[in-house]
Amino acid sequence: MSDSPSEWHAWLNCLDARRRASAESLRARFEALGAADADDWAKSEICEDIPHLARFVLLRSLWRGPIDGWVDPGAFDQLPAAQRLLAAGANKEDLVRLARAVAYEAVFATLDELDTGSDVNVSGTDVGWIVMESGEDGAPTGRALSGLHEDLLTMDPSGHDGADFWQ
Repeated sequence: MSDSPSEWHAWLNCLDARRRASAESLRARFEALGAADADDWAKSEICEDIPHLARFVLLRSLWRGPIDGWVDPGAFDQLPAAQRLLAAGANKEDLVRLARAVAYEAVFATLDELDTGSDVNVSGTDVGWIVMESGEDGAPTGRALSGLHEDLLTMDPSGHDGADFWQ
């Protein structure tokens, strides 16, 4: 839950000028992206050095594209199997729910695999990978985006934590 405006300002006043400017910029960016509790996200990024803005943007984009993209008109137009099901009388809303649920599961499984990529025991092979934030110039910042699969469901832009496609 977000702090009150006075708590936010009191916290800001405890920071040096550089960190204060960073916190205010982060908060404004989170708010512009529609994040609830923008001050909490900004405070955590500043205090704990966790790349929350990159996490937020990545997870929201996965919701808006692969998962919620199935809601768009014409999403099934290029899928012959979906066209056959609709022609056979399938309920379009049920197909949308199914497509979104399958997309969610695929995105979740991919994020889970990315999150465990450095765990040699998972693959049995001594190779791995890491998802890392990059700066505006595209260079890695050194801050890993870990535990992405843990937050995917809570990043549903509708605020329903995916409940509408689990019905």
